[in-house]
Amino acid sequence: MRIRTALLLALLICAFAPAQTTAQTIDEDQLGAWYMYFWGTTIGDGPWGFQGDAQYRNWDLGGDLEQLLLRGGLTYRPENSKALLTFGYANITTGRFGSSDSTTGEDRAYLEALLPHKVARRLNLRHRFRFEGRWVENQDFRTRYRYAVFADVPLGPDATIEPGDWYLAFYNEIFVNGQRGIGDGRTVEYFDRNRLYGAVGTVLRNGMKVQAGYMHQATDNVGKGQIQLSLHHNF
Repeated sequence: MRIRTALLLALLICAFAPAQTTAQTIDEDQLGAWYMYFWGTTIGDGPWGFQGDAQYRNWDLGGDLEQLLLRGGLTYRPENSKALLTFGYANITTGRFGSSDSTTGEDRAYLEALLPHKVARRLNLRHRFRFEGRWVENQDFRTRYRYAVFADVPLGPDATIEPGDWYLAFYNEIFVNGQRGIGDGRTVEYFDRNRLYGAVGTVLRNGMKVQAGYMHQATDNVGKGQIQLSLHHNF
């Protein structure tokens, strides 16, 4: 009887004691950082080519891994068109905020169309449509739709973006999930996230430019600021 009473008291203490957990709430006021390298090339003078990027994303300015993204794809430019079509693959490792070293893996295939056009003498736009198929660790297969509009504004008197020129760069991108269910009764919202970005850039030489800016990313439950440093390389 005493043993049974002791067990009951132990269960009651456990039930009402404060829960201890290693999970940490994301600090929305902490500035994060993304360091990125984008590249692209063509195969001779033909319509085919390759492009890709490597991105090291941190919850803070460095060290607390948010995401490591490696992506590459085969590109095709239709004849007499400025559009660029891409079919590619990405591998993503996502880390948790804070001291935890646990990560989640993801494989991703994507189809993309990039459509540039010049609106005014100092306004160059690019529209990007992307469809993703996602294999996220411990989740069902998922899809996602993305639309981004990019704007480049030359700052020089000649309204060009050539070696030595400076420019402003902006973009806004919205992400929409293709389905809510992700397995085991878990759900996500159709709205996945929105990214709003502004930067200053300069052309180092033909085919190479660098940008430094700030992006605010808002998901369905978190909003966080990130500085971004990126190198863009076409060869």
